[in-house]
Order: sequence, then C-alpha cells, then structure tokens
Amino acid sequence: MESVGTNTLPCARCQAPAKLQCPTCVKLGLPKDRSVFCSQECFKLAWPDHKKVHSPPADAWLYCIKRGKARSDVMPDFGWTGPLRPHRISPRREVPDNIPKPDYFKDGIPYKEQESRQQQIVPIRGPDDTAGIRAACRIGREVLDLAASAAKPGVTTDEIDRIVHEAMIERGAYPSPLNYFNFPKSVCTSINEVICHGIPDARELQNGDILNIDVTAYYQGFHGDLNETVCVGKVDEEGKKLIKVTHDALMRAIAACRPGVRYRDVGDIITKHAAAHGFQVVKSYCGHGIGDLFHCAPNVPHYAHNKAVGIMKEGHVFTIEPMINAGSWRDCTWPDGWTAVTEDGKRSAQFEHTLIITRDGCEVLTRRLDTSPPLWWEMPGE
Repeated sequence: MESVGTNTLPCARCQAPAKLQCPTCVKLGLPKDRSVFCSQECFKLAWPDHKKVHSPPADAWLYCIKRGKARSDVMPDFGWTGPLRPHRISPRREVPDNIPKPDYFKDGIPYKEQESRQQQIVPIRGPDDTAGIRAACRIGREVLDLAASAAKPGVTTDEIDRIVHEAMIERGAYPSPLNYFNFPKSVCTSINEVICHGIPDARELQNGDILNIDVTAYYQGFHGDLNETVCVGKVDEEGKKLIKVTHDALMRAIAACRPGVRYRDVGDIITKHAAAHGFQVVKSYCGHGIGDLFHCAPNVPHYAHNKAVGIMKEGHVFTIEPMINAGSWRDCTWPDGWTAVTEDGKRSAQFEHTLIITRDGCEVLTRRLDTSPPLWWEMPGE
C-alpha cells in the first residue's frame, strides 16, 4: 500500500479518513476515491470487491486521443480490420529534470521542427552533427536490443515501454516518441496487423505474434531512429517469411545508397523485392531526414514510381524504414489517432535504420552489434 499524503479522502470501505492507496490502482492511474483505504486491514477486507475495479467493463477501454489526454469511454463503433483490440494504457512515465528534452516535451508541439528550413532543404551534416547523431544512434541500438530480448509470450507491450524508458534515462537520453504530437509512450510497439505507431498497453504478447519495436533516442540535442520486427515465441512460416523479406528489402535499398542516387529510386528497389515474394509496400509512411530534428527533409518513400525529389549527397542523414504487408498495401487508423493497421487485417512487418551518405557509399549508424539478439534466421537450427 502507498501513502496518499493527505487525509482529505474517505476510505472506500468504511468512510474513515484514508491513509493508504492501492498500488495497482496507482499503476493503472485509477481515481483515488475508489482506491484509498484507512488501513491495511480495511484494504484486505475490501479486496474481494475492490479488485474488480482493476478490470474495466467489457465495453470500456482506456485510450489515447492524438491531441489530448487518455480517457475512458465506450469502445467506438469502429470497423476493426483484424483481431487485435486496444487495451488499457498506463499513465505517462516521468523524465528526470536533469535529462535534456526536446521542445515538444511540455505541450506536445515540435515548434522547432515545424518552423525549420530543414523541412525543405536537406542539411549537409558536419563532424559535430555527425558525432552527435552517431551517439544517439548507438543509444537507440542498445535500447532496442534490450527491448527485443524482452519480447516473449506473456510480456505486455507496456512492460517493453518501461524497459525502453528506463534504459533511455539510464543513458542520459530522452525517448523521442514521448509526447511527440502527444504520443503517450516512449516507444512504438506494433503487433501483427499494426503497421506502425502502435501504443504500448496492457495486452500480453501471444505465442505466434510478430512485433515491431520502434525506438528513437534524443541525446545531447540529436535523435537516432531504428526499428526491428521480432518473433514472439513460435511464429508460422508465412510470418517469418514476411519479416525476412522486409529486412532484406531494407538492406538492398541501403546497399544502393551513395552520392548521386535519387531518393525516389529507394522505393523501386524495395517494391521489386517485396513484389517478388507476393507482398505489398505501404505508401502512407516514408523514411525521413533526422538529426537535431526528429523528422525533416528528405522524404524517402518506399514504393515504386514515387515522386520524391532530390539526390543523395555526402553528409545527408536519413532513415529508410519500409513497411511491407502480407496483403493489401492500404492502411487505416484506429480511433486513437495513432495506430495504423492494414486494411484487410493481414500482418505487416517493418525494419528501419538511420544512415549517413559517405564519399563513396553510406554508413549505417544504427547497425546491429555483435551482442544484438539474433533475428529468427540467425537462430541455431534455422
């Protein structure tokens, strides 16, 4: 039991002045008037009935709206495309005062990003910027590896969010997604039919899920962005094929990156590989420039025959992050304003790296380490 700090609220059982609060209610962010008690003994007596408040009614859920706070409501009349449903989300995690923060930390609006000329002009990164981005990318890689190692049946994506958040803080970094346009969590976790921007919640991962973990670190003024799709338990062959094809499509695109290559050519390479295996490429989301801003020029679409402008130059820093679907490339968005899912409910996979164009090629700043947990085809016996 946790101290409530004041005696202004009555005990939920006997109405005496309350002194303690149920720790589960604190974790779930439930109202105090239903979760405070005068003593440990009163709490024990109330437990058979009180524990019911920890599970919402069948038609109730706690969700995030894109430009507001989490709220409890009747589940909307929405055309869910697959079996996945939102679950309860926990309160926003705190960031210590000593951690440098981006400008959107307070109100969710990235003013610097919206006003920057980097939305139109791709900056040439000098040594100082490159060193800063490299450091952020290294932290992002270390944190993603920790999160991927934790992705097992029975673990919630909220627990993965906790791991990511605490690992960022330990390294002196801020988890870039947190409060970016009011996103409520420190990492994006996208399961099965979720294409991207899945919100970590209380759903336990199931054996056979595929899970994308999208991590971005903000460290000493620079962002580093990467993601991977991992197998949870034993995944069927079609799911494993989708993951491998997506990874290989990304690596083929990266291999072609060098000064003089058109950004639009990235989509042709990715689509050709995906289509050869019967998969389709999402068109609504693209790779992006990154550095002192989370998102900036260039835009890097992943689909063929796109109209992206510009050519790669030495010093350009950007991400490539193809989202490849087992069925239709079309997507729709859940009522939370963030969770993008496949139109037909079939699975989607994604991989992402941040890279810098060098004199005669490129360097992957978020490359895997010798200590990174193996991907499914790297496992013994596969």
